[in-house]
Amino acid sequence: MQTALMSFVESVANIVVGYGLAIVTQLAVFPLFGLHASLSDNLVIGLVFTGVSLCRAFLLRRVFNRLSVMDLPVRGRPIRPD
Repeated sequence: MQTALMSFVESVANIVVGYGLAIVTQLAVFPLFGLHASLSDNLVIGLVFTGVSLCRAFLLRRVFNRLSVMDLPVRGRPIRPD
């Protein structure tokens, strides 16, 4: 089981890598659609989406962590009727 702190650390590491990839992708893809943003605009756009992504990753990690400790059916064990 992962602590909330380690969930957060994992999410931050994932987002830092994702942020770098997002900036490179934006610089390559935006011009293909006629969007011309400065590097500073791309960095801000990336930060906005990074913040949303960090929250999403952390919250989903906590939900799945909670589900993993609930009494869920295990392979080979029948579900108990309520």
